[in-house]
Amino acid sequence: MIDVTNLQKSFGDHKVLNGIDISINKGDIIVVVGPSGSGKSTFLRCLNCMEDPTAGEIIFNGVDIADQKIDINIHRRHMGMVFQHFNLFNNKTVLENIMMAPVHVRCQELKKQKKYKIGKTKKEVIAEAKNQAMDLLARIGLEDKADVYPSTLSGGQKQRVAIVRSLAMNPDVILFDEPTSALDPEMVGEVLSLMNDLAKEGMTMIVVTHEIGFACEVADRIIFMDHGKIIEEGTPLEVTKQSQNPRVRDFFQKILNV
Repeated sequence: MIDVTNLQKSFGDHKVLNGIDISINKGDIIVVVGPSGSGKSTFLRCLNCMEDPTAGEIIFNGVDIADQKIDINIHRRHMGMVFQHFNLFNNKTVLENIMMAPVHVRCQELKKQKKYKIGKTKKEVIAEAKNQAMDLLARIGLEDKADVYPSTLSGGQKQRVAIVRSLAMNPDVILFDEPTSALDPEMVGEVLSLMNDLAKEGMTMIVVTHEIGFACEVADRIIFMDHGKIIEEGTPLEVTKQSQNPRVRDFFQKILNV
């Protein structure tokens, strides 16, 4: 699904990514770990071109989305993103947050196809998006929160809403940028449980996280980044317990207290 070749990203003279190569197949659960400042979040943001790569290729479903001449928004529709700090629209209700992208995209598509009929067609699009949003809220047990604003929700509730907002676009892959790091400890479990369910359903996921237990439970592969490079890649057991790389061994000895 995604082939990344020689991905590089610099901010001025500071090189954050220094030649990332990785292939991600449909259904893969990839967990990205490493010390702070190693380029993990920048890597994730480059994958959907929220940050324009300085060099390299990102082939997503056969198209190089790092090519700045293409319309990246067409391809972003198929790549969901869940942020560390939720990024919900505080002036919109929970329901409106989930409906916003599907309604906007589908109405734009209808206009381009010259099938947009004022009133009826738009109402149908909105009705479909609302039904889908309510189904997603029911899935996470928050259908009673549809008409409230994000400020009234707990951190765990906000992040679960952010995840189903991403699901509303029926993405091929979802990127998670440290989705639990802004949560109180007792709220982490409910978010990880939802992510675990998505993994079991076959959703392709790329997750930057410090939750090593979660990584070991669900990941097909763990990649370890340091100084803008992937220095270790393998199964959870290979990376966390059997690595021959001194930097990786030292990191996990501290994290896992082994």
